[in-house]
Order: sequence, then structure tokens, then C-alpha cells
Amino acid sequence: MKSLIQNPITLAVLLLLMIPTAASAWWNNDWTSRKPLTVDAATTGADIQETLSDVPVLLRLHTGNFGYFAELAEHGKDLRFMLDDKTALKHTVEKIDPLAELGLVWVKLPTVRGGASTDSFMMYYGNANIADASDPQGIYDVNQALVYHFSEGETLPHDATAYALNASASKVTADPAGWIGAAAKFDGQGGISVDAAPPLAITPDSGWTFSTWAKIGQDQNAVLVQAIDGDNKLAVTLQGTALTAVYRNAQGEVKTAAAPVTLGQWQHIAVTAQKDKLTLYLNGLAVGNTPINLVAMNPSLLVGEGLVGLLDEVQVAKQARSGDWLKFQFRSQSPDFTTVNFGQDESGGAAEGPNYFVIILQSLTVDGWVVIALCGVMLVISALVIIGKTVALKRATQDNAAFLKQYRNVDAEHLGDLDRDEDEEDEEISDSEFLSSLIGKHDHFQGSPIYHIYHAGVHELKINFTDSSVLTAEGLNLVRTRLDAAVVRETQKLNKNMVLLTIAISGGPFLGLLGTVLGVMITFAVIAATGDVNTNSIAPGISGALLATVAGLAVAIPALFAYNYLLTQIKDITADMHVFTDEFLAMVSKRVADRQRSDNGLNVMFTEEFINLIAERIAAKQLGQVS
Repeated sequence: MKSLIQNPITLAVLLLLMIPTAASAWWNNDWTSRKPLTVDAATTGADIQETLSDVPVLLRLHTGNFGYFAELAEHGKDLRFMLDDKTALKHTVEKIDPLAELGLVWVKLPTVRGGASTDSFMMYYGNANIADASDPQGIYDVNQALVYHFSEGETLPHDATAYALNASASKVTADPAGWIGAAAKFDGQGGISVDAAPPLAITPDSGWTFSTWAKIGQDQNAVLVQAIDGDNKLAVTLQGTALTAVYRNAQGEVKTAAAPVTLGQWQHIAVTAQKDKLTLYLNGLAVGNTPINLVAMNPSLLVGEGLVGLLDEVQVAKQARSGDWLKFQFRSQSPDFTTVNFGQDESGGAAEGPNYFVIILQSLTVDGWVVIALCGVMLVISALVIIGKTVALKRATQDNAAFLKQYRNVDAEHLGDLDRDEDEEDEEISDSEFLSSLIGKHDHFQGSPIYHIYHAGVHELKINFTDSSVLTAEGLNLVRTRLDAAVVRETQKLNKNMVLLTIAISGGPFLGLLGTVLGVMITFAVIAATGDVNTNSIAPGISGALLATVAGLAVAIPALFAYNYLLTQIKDITADMHVFTDEFLAMVSKRVADRQRSDNGLNVMFTEEFINLIAERIAAKQLGQVS
């Protein structure tokens, strides 16, 4: 630390690094969202040293690096790419599938600096009312003579460049399971023919390049490509699994050393013809070359003659591309390399940076949304139970206190003075403690569980104990039974719907964990399918998956606290009900004892036994309550 203070330059650099980088200006406020992208041409990415110009770069969009397919306009027509807030980049959308959450987009970069990993540009999206700006012909430079993407439904392969060199004949079919979208499927019965045209002309000064992605399924003798003009020929042949580049002119035929191909795997194959050298490339690396004397040619092309397998992205350039160009082409089009890094999405044109919570939400998969929706339902139900139970228990406590205050002033001879029969309106809402608490009259202790026990006891006394009769021991037992039954019913009412909180407490975290596990599984499945392994592809999916666990905990934690609080309140009210039952029975026993003593024909021993019975009952009640 002392050395840092003594070195003001180092300290200043550190302070600058600590200052947040200001967000670049928003290009157009009609677009709601954008995503920064960075080209890595260093050893961690494309691993090239040469600075390239006018390079088409493939962007593979999937849930691992882009979670906002729902915000894209139809066919991705709202996509725009900006080098800065003023310089637009040409692009073309090859495929956008919102349901599968996959996209293939080509962008033309004016410059890619070799060895640099900080060249960046911006992808804008989120404007459904804008016209499509896709420019398939504009993403290639003038030296690119022919590009076949092999879209599904094409009868003849269509040239994507401005030269429009469509195939003149074709015996291939489109296979949707290509390397980049659909691919051309060859069955060994013929290939693709392209007539001679000025853009295909080969000159010694400029040279020539052919490149393609190939998947060879078996040993065979085939011609991947041949450019023929009379006795002059450039070709790439396959003998068994050996790949060879061939050049022939009037002086004879030469070949490069053979390079073995791996069967059943997609591989990038390219050949360049310069004035004095023919070079064969496999997966971005030169694997063979031979000296040649290149002559001018105006050839026709034949692609895939005798081939059994798949070809994708067949390209011809009327220029000998450099080794770094072909290496960049291979690595940028392969998901095994991270040539383009996807940054965090930004929204709204605001300068404060991305909304990370929105990013997490947009990274959620369908199963995550289902789990969160279920957690939301549980949260709403729990909230209703908590609110309703809190209101009901508060009303019960208040009505209990009001009833007991008046009950303390009632003597044994007028035990039923506080009793009143319920009217029809009270009976209709008595089954719902929440409605009873909110819209009940509460003019006579309707919300008091203790009053309901008192009402049951008084009602039984009116039946079995009148002024002209004496309450027997059996009658007292019946009163006690009615009181116990009333306590049980009131306890059930107090505990009603509490099980929903226990379900939320125990089920919420497990449901959230299920969503997280499924989300992580899907994230890794996408990575395995696309091969795009980097932090930017993994982090959004994992963060979205973890949101399901957060949702489960958000349901369980409030429910847990509320359940413990409400359970304590219910236990207190239940204890008060048991105490009141004992008090009520004591009042009844006092009334019986008073009447027995006033009756001349009463057996005193019976009165003592009766009182002992009451005393034992009270002692048993209190013992049970303490335990």
C-alpha cells in the first residue's frame, strides 16, 4: 500500500479502474433493449495475428447467451448492429426460431484486429414496428464470389452474395440438421453444378479460395469441389478418408499431401490457390501445400460429385484468403471456440446500466416460469390465510375479553343471563371466521370462542336443569361432554386452514429446488448442444434457475414466521377455553350445591360426593393443561 501511495501513476490507474465505465450513448430510443458483444481475436478466441477487413461473423443466439427471443420482432426484423452510436453494421438473419430459442445472424465487421480481445459492437432489439433491415448481399466483400447457405425448401442452392450465382443444376436435398442451419445432403448420385461466370474467374495475381463445412460418414472416393476450364483444374478430392488438393494445367498435375478426415464429425475444409502455391486447410490449419504455376481460368464448378455426406456453407472467393482469415472463419463459425462474447443486456436507453433482475427473469425457461407460477399461487393462498387468520384471532381475543369481563359479574343463579340465540344472518356467516370477523355484527360476542362454549353449556343446562328439577351426576357429565365438544369444535375452527401454511412451509422450498434443478439441467443441455462454453452462456441460465429456489423460499419464510405466531395465539385462546370450561363447571356445581342445601330432603353425603366429583374434574383438567 505504501508503494502505491508513493507511485502516483499506479495509484491513478487503479482509481480510474475503480470508476464505473460510462455506458455508451443509446443509438435510438425506438429500440428498447441492446446487448454488447466483444470480438476475441486473441489466443483465448480466434487466435489470429493479422488484422482482417470486412469479415462476416456468425452469431449463434440461444438461451445460454440471449434470453429475449420473446422481445424480438417477427423473423428478427428489428435487429440492428452498431459499431458505435452512429455507425451501423450490415447484417442478415439466416434463421430465428423463437419456439426453439435459436437464432443464426451474420454481421459484417469492418475490422478485426489480430491479437486483440476488446473490439466491440452493439446489438439492438425490441422494436416491433420497424422494417426489416437484413442485407444478405451487403455482408460480403467484392472478392466473395459465391456463398450457399442451403436454406430449407430451396430447389436449387441460392447464392447469398450480390453476384447471384445460383446453381444451374442440383441433385441434393436440404437437411435441417446442418452445421449452420440447414445443410446440403449428398447421396452419391450427383452434386451441384454452377455455370462459368465472370465473378468465378481466377487470375494468378488474385488467386482463389474454396471453403466448406463437411460431415463425411463413410470411406469413399468423391470430389468435394472442382473448378474446370478446359485442361485447367482446381479440385479437392477424397480417397477413402484422405483429403487432397489437386491442381492441373497444361504442364501436368500436382497434389498436396493427403490429410485424414474424421468420419462422422463436422470439419472445416478449405483450399487456396496462389500464384505459386496450392494450400490445403483442415479446421483452420494448413495441412499440406505444393508449388504450382497458376494460370488464368474462367471455370465452371461442380460440388460434391460422388459424395455421400453433408456440406454446409459452401463458399468461393476470387482471392486467395490468408491463413488467419480461414482460421478466423473456422473458429468464429464453430461453437467450440468463444470468438464472440455476449455481454449483459441493457434496456430503456438509460445510462445507469442493465437491470439485472430483468435479465434473470428473461433467462427463465418454461419450467422455471411454471414453478414460479405455482409458488405465486401458494404465496397468494398463504397471504389470504395469514390475513384472515390474523383478523379472526384478533377479533376472537377482543370478544373473549369483552365476554369474560361481563361473565365475571354473573352469579350462579343467573348463569344464563349473557346467553342469546343466534339469528339467521349470524348462522350464515358463522362458518367463515374471516367473514364473521369482517362483516359480523359483534354486538354480542359473536367472535368469541369462549362465548360459543358458554352458549353450548347454557343450552344444555336449559334442557337438563330447570327450576323444577335437580341436576344429577349423569346430567352434569352430559354438560361436561357438551362443553368438551364445544371446545373441540372451536379449536378446529381456530386451526382451520393452518395446514395450508404448513404446505407452503414444507412444499415451497422443494418446489423451488425442483425448478432450479430443471433449469440447471436445461442450461447444461443447451451448452452440450451448442458447444458454447463460457461464463456468459452459463451465468444467465444458472441465475434464472436459482430464481425458482428464491421463489420457493419467498413463499416458505413468511409462512413459517406467520405460522409460529398464529399457532402461539391459537394455543393461548385454546388454553383460555379450557380454563373457562373449568370455571363454568365450578359455577354449575356451586349452583347445584346451593339448591341441594336449600332442599330439606337432600342427602348431604350426595352433595359432598358431587362436589368431590367436580373437584376431581377440575384437578384433572388443570393437570392435563399443565402437562
